[in-house]
Amino acid sequence: MAIILPSSKPQANVATFLEEIRKLYLQQALSDAIAVADLRTINAELDRLAPAEDLKALASRGIRGEFLFALPSLLKMKPNLLGYYRLLLGFSQKEFYNKAKLGRLKCMEERGRLTTRLETELPDLCAALVQRGSELLRSIGPEKLTLELLDDLALLTLGPQLRGSKNTQIGVIANRAVFEIIQQIVKHAVVEATESRLEILNAAKRKVVIAFSPDPDISIFEKMTTGGRNIVAIEIKGGGDVSNIWNRLGEAEKSHQSAKQRGFVEFWTIYNVPNLNLDTARVKSPTTNRFYSLIDLSLPASKELADFRERLLSPVGIAAAPKKISRKPKQ
Repeated sequence: MAIILPSSKPQANVATFLEEIRKLYLQQALSDAIAVADLRTINAELDRLAPAEDLKALASRGIRGEFLFALPSLLKMKPNLLGYYRLLLGFSQKEFYNKAKLGRLKCMEERGRLTTRLETELPDLCAALVQRGSELLRSIGPEKLTLELLDDLALLTLGPQLRGSKNTQIGVIANRAVFEIIQQIVKHAVVEATESRLEILNAAKRKVVIAFSPDPDISIFEKMTTGGRNIVAIEIKGGGDVSNIWNRLGEAEKSHQSAKQRGFVEFWTIYNVPNLNLDTARVKSPTTNRFYSLIDLSLPASKELADFRERLLSPVGIAAAPKKISRKPKQ
């Protein structure tokens, strides 16, 4: 009798996106933030928030306190790191955001967004997370704790989340990937940057904002003394399920129609399925000016990326970054 097993594609999706997840929520993300943080501020917050006995136990294992204990300065610098501490402590999104009634904080993890109101809540949030981190340390036993174990604990929480709600997670990661592509293109003109917003200065000395938004996924608009000028609305459909792509393009069309009513003039849709039939795609989303493949945009030498770069720089009035001139050493 032939044995038929379920598809292994869901696990392949997990493997494909794990590298991006590490940049957002796991130890790599935390290490990157620590590398540019003010260690004096971190140490002062640890002394204030974490039990001295716990810090001493971690130090004996060669582990810095912030790998277990959440700190306001780090969450302010990189709000996505709320996801790191949630995963480390073993909380599912449902437990943390719904049962604990912390839904207002979800934008920190998913969009890297920290509002003024949420910033005032960081000390209380970190105090609660530190309390649970201390509980975890004492339950495991300091002598057993390693950085590898902390990473494993976060991954164990993440696994079911990816399998159970992979479409949402993949969407978040795809949005972040597109945002980072844009950031690389305009970084030479950036005057202010956060995890969810870039502010750049164009040739006319006016400020242009590129930001995550609820609808569209990424909006580009120019600040003006008389208000603002909406320029580009970008919808990102990051799921790799070919069978559902037409429904997702229909959702993109609704978002673009709404953006058009608000004065946007360019409408781009980024998809993540191979060999998309663009003729059918234009029928499903006639408002879309340009369709871009996320797969192709991720290739540094692709024609699609070159076109995306040119069309991004032109409407916002930014010159391309100057090319570096390599000089041959004198013989």
